[in-house]
Amino acid sequence: MDEAVVGSWQAVRVTFLLPIATSGDERVRAARMAVLPVGSFEQHGEFLPLITDTVVACLVAGRVAEDYPVLLLPPLTISCSHEHAGFAGTVSISARTLLAVIEDVDESLRASGVESLVIVNGHGGNYAFAMLFSRPRRFGGGWRCSPASEDWNTARVEAGCETTSHEDMHGGECQAPGLMESWLAGFQGCGDRLGHRV
Repeated sequence: MDEAVVGSWQAVRVTFLLPIATSGDERVRAARMAVLPVGSFEQHGEFLPLITDTVVACLVAGRVAEDYPVLLLPPLTISCSHEHAGFAGTVSISARTLLAVIEDVDESLRASGVESLVIVNGHGGNYAFAMLFSRPRRFGGGWRCSPASEDWNTARVEAGCETTSHEDMHGGECQAPGLMESWLAGFQGCGDRLGHRV
């Protein structure tokens, strides 16, 4: 591949959306915890891409993976976006399917020695996670969902957002690409609040 292409923003874009670790890298890391970014594939107005929530989840998960020895998983990009069904490009799966995929991922991780799973949810419409954390866990627990509401609120303040989360629920200033760097600064230490030793 041409060196100019490898050094381009397109190559960088792929590395923050998809982990590029090898099996050897993971053997050395010996992670006991995995991090699964969950986004969506839905409208975010006329100027943000359909994968906006996935990008947010990947950036937060990537920050956690920089600071802690975790297995960073590729994102689940299609989730529960039924409330946006009338907008071109939006694709959804049922809450039942989303939960089944996460349970299967968890089972696979446990079979390979990874004890716990952190879900980094970038999509507010994934109400299925409320069900996930309110019912008995089939695989013995160890699941966490982050960032919590208070983490999002802290990040909004740190990023200097002028609107409240209620006023700016979707495709607004908190998701604008120009704010991503300062937005992520609000998540420093988020891994410490997961309630589980990494």
